[in-house]
Amino acid sequence: MRKILDNKVFKIIYGIIRFCVFAILILYVGVLMFQRFSNNKDIMGYRVFTIATGSMEPVYDVGDVIAVHNTDFASLNVGDDITYIGKVADFDGKIVTHRIVKIDKDEKKITTRGVANDADDPTISEDQIFGKVTHKFVLLSILTKLTRNKYGFYFLIFVPLVLVIFLEIADLVTKVKDDDEDEEREEEK
Repeated sequence: MRKILDNKVFKIIYGIIRFCVFAILILYVGVLMFQRFSNNKDIMGYRVFTIATGSMEPVYDVGDVIAVHNTDFASLNVGDDITYIGKVADFDGKIVTHRIVKIDKDEKKITTRGVANDADDPTISEDQIFGKVTHKFVLLSILTKLTRNKYGFYFLIFVPLVLVIFLEIADLVTKVKDDDEDEEREEEK
């Protein structure tokens, strides 16, 4: 085991794996915490949401992570993708991301529709709008999709994390043994 742990190539590969695992975990946990604990409040004008249905496919797939920026009603245009809180029928209390298909500037009302849907959503007002979709996080979207699958979670999160923990323990045990051997040599002198 000592020969493996002292191998330079192994140390480089192990360092890269350890960095990647911890960076991905920190990034993923950070986004999850931001989504869950911000209670849909914006931070510096942005909110983060995860797409839950296929109504916007192929633009946004289920599991895609998007950034939504607070946007003034007057700057919204037909064709913009917005996120809003529903207040009517099946939409009541649900956070929806759909495309604007009609704007009534006088009454400050908007009609939206999912790209994959045939029917318009109920009309929404300015106070329901969280903002305009500005960015889709590709890496976070891939991670979200993979970790929602039990095999993806197992092979991308659990196995690398266990491997890193095992190698850290092995490294610690090796260092303790080396220290003990050094002490024994000192005593013999």
